[in-house]
Amino acid sequence: MARDVDGDVDVPAGIQQVLTRFLDRQEERLTAIGPELAEQVQAAREATSGGKRLRPSFCYWGFRAAGGDPAQPILAAAASLEMLHVSALVHDDVMDSSDVRRGAPAAHRRFEALQRERAAQSGYGADPVGFGVGAAILLGDLCLIWADELLHTSGFDAAALARAEQYFDAVRVEVTAGQYLDLLAQASGESDMDLALRVLRYKSATYTIERPLHIGAALGGGDERLITSLSGYGLPLGEAFQLRDDLLGVFGDPAVTGKPAGDDLREGKRTVLIAYAVDHASETQLAEFDRLFGRPDLDDDEIQLLREILQDSRAVQACEDLITDRTEDALYALDQAAIADDVARKALTDLVVAATSRVV
Repeated sequence: MARDVDGDVDVPAGIQQVLTRFLDRQEERLTAIGPELAEQVQAAREATSGGKRLRPSFCYWGFRAAGGDPAQPILAAAASLEMLHVSALVHDDVMDSSDVRRGAPAAHRRFEALQRERAAQSGYGADPVGFGVGAAILLGDLCLIWADELLHTSGFDAAALARAEQYFDAVRVEVTAGQYLDLLAQASGESDMDLALRVLRYKSATYTIERPLHIGAALGGGDERLITSLSGYGLPLGEAFQLRDDLLGVFGDPAVTGKPAGDDLREGKRTVLIAYAVDHASETQLAEFDRLFGRPDLDDDEIQLLREILQDSRAVQACEDLITDRTEDALYALDQAAIADDVARKALTDLVVAATSRVV
């Protein structure tokens, strides 16, 4: 098991080891059906390399918070949440027509390029764009199946898996529901604060922090009191995490975010940040905002104008205030929680900073 400099488990490194071994087995399995399927496994390898590993980290420390023995196969189980995350990212990029993910071509663009190259060599073949979308949808489906397989073949006994399954089932339903709400918000062409807050909760907060904590704690034998206290920590922290992510989507450095600057403005993401601005902008600002927001061809000057409207309407400050409030709520809940392991308490405290203090 990988160790960090302090001698405890290096969760990201351990998760990468689990995923590499798992995908090695899947490649053998799929290429036995046909060598062409190596393309899907390679795309999965690229999609699962890198990233912050927040979801498996919260799962691991939820397990330790419940007094779970780290000698048990918790990293194998926690890796299921990284595979679930990749499934959601692949499908999300298709729905948003995103070109880039983590500084590299999004999965559907990668498959599109492969098909374009094949078509150029042979002089015929399927439409590269349609092929890329279809292949990425299948990749996302495979990763969703593999997430389930990773959990159920992790090595935990049937009783532990039965405790965790209710939360694993819940997170898959909730993130899918959140994705639909997000899609609906963009399709409506309107910014509604209530809808934006529900997207915030179900597409991100429960899925990124609360449910991974629950899954880990359930595997570790945690009781209902601990599960409830972890919700008190995980939900506000998850909301703060997504609010920070929304700010990064507008103001972030591409070197940090792995996506083009202002990409969320081009995609027309109806976030809490945007809903606040629409509610508080002047008539002149709102007219400019409506003219520009969601246009895929926005240039740098137009992106800067939208950013100024978000600043001047105090939408940015409102989100910063919400991040501060939610973070304080999370830390208070953690302080009150009956955490069985002092190392876990410190790790969960440190994860508050990792989740909310990324540079915009």
